[in-house]
This record gives sequence, C-alpha cells and structure tokens, in this order.
Amino acid sequence: MITSSSLDLRDALPDGGVLMGLDTGTKTIGVALCDPDWRFATAGKTIQRRKFAADKAQLAAQITERGVKAIVIGLPLHMDGSESPRSQAARAMARNLEDIGLPILLWDERWTTQAAERAMIEQDFSRARRAERIDSHAAALILQGALDAMVGSAF
Repeated sequence: MITSSSLDLRDALPDGGVLMGLDTGTKTIGVALCDPDWRFATAGKTIQRRKFAADKAQLAAQITERGVKAIVIGLPLHMDGSESPRSQAARAMARNLEDIGLPILLWDERWTTQAAERAMIEQDFSRARRAERIDSHAAALILQGALDAMVGSAF
C-alpha cells in the first residue's frame, strides 16, 4: 500500500510500531526511526547511494533489525504544492520498495532540509558534520511531521 494519507497509514497500523522515515536524494538517503508509540523520531544512518539493489538491501537490513512496520518517504513538492522531477523520484522509490511488504506513506517534505540545517547550526554542528548528517536529520523531521499528523488525528 502506497498512500499520501497519514490517516490511512495510522489505520493500517492499529498496534503502532516502529516507522522508518526516508529523505531520498540523488547522492544519499537519510534514514530516521521512531519509537513504537509514535512519540518521537530520531535521525539514523545516512546511506551513500549506489545501485538501487544495494540501497534496498541496506534499507531491508535496517527494517529487519529494527522491526519496522511502515516507511515514510519525503515527497519533495514545489512551494505551490505541485510535483517536481524529485517528486517523481520519490514516487519511484516508493514503488521500488513496495515489494518489501510494508505500508508506505509519501509525506510532504517542503522546508525539512532548511529546518534541519537551522537546527544543526543552532546546535553548533560544524559544516563538515552538517554535510554528513543533514539528510538523516531531514528524514527525522519528515517522520516527525507524519507522526504528529497520525497521533494528532487520533484525538
């Protein structure tokens, strides 16, 4: 199941569980994970992109290791909400991961990289460290946004 609705994802996972957030770029994939109760997202590893089969194998290993129940992929949209070429790449990533058998949520990621950059600057990360970790921090913001929408809609 690939959806753009946080409510559909929430309904597909009545018992909660760990979710994986992805910020997919051309050179890296930022990974984030959340706790099983969907309270907070934490930046994880950043995967250096190679061939898709190798990237998928690394993601699958993390999914198995952490017992991930669903995947949230950042969907890069233009400021007016229209799709971009990067949006199509995110949708292709979702289709390519679909055979893992987990629900996938495509989540609007506008401004996440800029917000992650600001937060890392405020935490006094060096430029080099920011460059290494920006995608995983953006993935955490993407995942946290989806979590907030899923939990907030439950009340």
